[in-house]
Amino acid sequence: MSAPPPRSGSVDHDELSDADLLAAHVAGDDRAFNALMERHADRLWSLALRVMSNPEDAADALQDAMISAFRRASGFRGEAAVGTWLHRIVMNACFDRLRRLAARPSVPLPEDAERSTELTAPDDPEADAVRSTIADEVTEALGRIGADQRAALVLIDLEGYSMDEAARILGCAPGTVKSRCSRGRARLAVLLRHLKEV
Repeated sequence: MSAPPPRSGSVDHDELSDADLLAAHVAGDDRAFNALMERHADRLWSLALRVMSNPEDAADALQDAMISAFRRASGFRGEAAVGTWLHRIVMNACFDRLRRLAARPSVPLPEDAERSTELTAPDDPEADAVRSTIADEVTEALGRIGADQRAALVLIDLEGYSMDEAARILGCAPGTVKSRCSRGRARLAVLLRHLKEV
């Protein structure tokens, strides 16, 4: 990790690397952590949402992860990229929340209760409706497979990580990630076989 930037108010956080932002946070820069989180917010939210399959649970897991990252920043050893480290913290927070939810199952609210709408008119409303229905079915099917398989599939197939990167995030061997993906895809093929007939 490079030396932290000076703690003056004139620091341009956009110019700093992830590692420098984390170092600045550890050194006491009270804006550096927010800048780092803003930089990674979209991917971390997408990851949490895909693993949790529920916006409320994803938001809770992401909040837990950010608190954990804030507190554990001084322990970052630089063995992986800061983004990879953050993804691993989010995955761990998601797994923790999934374990807690499994211990206390509840009935979820209907997914369309607070669905946002697009402000622009779609070019092909029929095609958009079909895509939306398929996306909903895939998300629902992802929620029905094991958390380990879902996490591997999300990282590899949806987030575009390599096997090695996903293994670092998940804290397991690349072969384990490959196996989880294979089993998860096989399970999804069964759950989504009706889509082949469309």
